[in-house]
Amino acid sequence: MSEKRTHSDYLQKAAIYDLLAQFYKYSNPNLHIHYYLKHFKYMNKANYSMRVHVASIQEEARVRVLHTSHDAINIDVYINGRRMLKDLPFKQVSDFLALKAGKYHFDIYPAGNMVDSILNKNISIEPGKSYTLATIDHSKKMRLLVYQNHPEVPMNEAKVRFIHLSHDTHPMDIAVKDRDVIFPHVSYKQATEYLGLTPMTVDLETREVGTRNIILPMPKIQFKANETYTIVFLGSSKEKPDLEAIILKD
Repeated sequence: MSEKRTHSDYLQKAAIYDLLAQFYKYSNPNLHIHYYLKHFKYMNKANYSMRVHVASIQEEARVRVLHTSHDAINIDVYINGRRMLKDLPFKQVSDFLALKAGKYHFDIYPAGNMVDSILNKNISIEPGKSYTLATIDHSKKMRLLVYQNHPEVPMNEAKVRFIHLSHDTHPMDIAVKDRDVIFPHVSYKQATEYLGLTPMTVDLETREVGTRNIILPMPKIQFKANETYTIVFLGSSKEKPDLEAIILKD
């Protein structure tokens, strides 16, 4: 049986991988990213190990709603029969709501109309966690997907993930412009893992899987220190509104 790792064990491993990442930073970018991700992984483990024993069952969760159903009108969101979000338009994300841990019933209606609901869903919320709830698909078949956010980031670093919510866009590769793919074959409804980054401004692009054919350029994306980002692809490749990427801070 393997020994249980302690907070100091995780910090030690993170430090080793950070040294390796810095060593290969300029000579071998692929190894730099490889070791940087390991550093980032163990920093997250260290941070989590400090919090896990002090979490309280009464600790509030944070929940926001992102509206990506491209043909739907503005929506109202009711939680347990009470309107909590009003007139949320396409492409917009709400502020975070603080909710106690437990099960909640979500109803979505056209804005100002509490007669005919578009969607009903029961969702369990865990203490201390952060969630993005995304409406997807056409309004007549709207669904609500739950994505857990992980906003914690090591000091002076940044991180980003991508979520593919464009209903008619094929799987895509996400890449640095004219360089390597960082997330291959991202499918509809899929959220990638978070990628740890040194704060920077970078040109990104999405490509047809396995090719250099660009689906959507994303020039000059800025990642600031101590920030966590989710980049969401929404809209349509074949009709209106056009495919685009929006940037959320977690």
